[in-house]
Amino acid sequence: MTPQAVLIELLDRIATLPGEKVLIRNDELSRWPAEATEALKSHNLIRKTRQAASVVCDECEKECPRPVHTLRSPSGALRVFIVCDKRDDVDRVPVPTERLEQWQTSGPLVAELLTGMLDLIPTTAQGSASGRWEVGLLKGKKHSSHLVLMAGDTLSLALAGHSVPLSDVLTLENNQITIDKRALIRLVDHPATGGGDTESAEARADRLYQRVEEERAKGNRAFNKTVAEEEGFSVQRLKQILDWRKKQKKPIW
Repeated sequence: MTPQAVLIELLDRIATLPGEKVLIRNDELSRWPAEATEALKSHNLIRKTRQAASVVCDECEKECPRPVHTLRSPSGALRVFIVCDKRDDVDRVPVPTERLEQWQTSGPLVAELLTGMLDLIPTTAQGSASGRWEVGLLKGKKHSSHLVLMAGDTLSLALAGHSVPLSDVLTLENNQITIDKRALIRLVDHPATGGGDTESAEARADRLYQRVEEERAKGNRAFNKTVAEEEGFSVQRLKQILDWRKKQKKPIW
């Protein structure tokens, strides 16, 4: 299994469980190429999580999943084992503690990785349950577009009316994960006819409001100017969007 194949498999597993964390057992991790595991760890695409509460028994060919039990001896030594109730000649089966180690990944972790690799301003708008994660605003030479990570059959990037499988632009080799930023910028500068991401007017207005409030909280007096420049339009246009949002949020008595 090549490092790139490991990355693609991991992305596909995240896509099939968009609202959940994907768990990787240490047993599985040990079978991957060392180059792949080192890169995934160093880029924080997989992070260590709680120990497994069950393991597959390897005492016989049945490979039954069994809950893990622990006992501490008077001397303080920890014994980890599972109990077999399928065979008369097997009782407690010792389990090495390293078998209990687990790692996790998720859609938000992928979005966080992309934000950092592309040097974008992180957004607070996340939607793991719906399989849609905001990555940030990507600026090209002529245009700008919101980059959105989407879950479907696999993970893909939506930008400027285009959709590209993430595995087409994300590469794992030589202990590094890299992204083809030039390819994404070319898509930004050549938007599809009628293109645009799936962000609604309401979601966009809410996101802009949150960004303005973030800059205001930082003590940035030019908060409107900062956000307007990020979006690639005028301060006046930003104020129009925020005023529209205010009217939409106004309660009707």
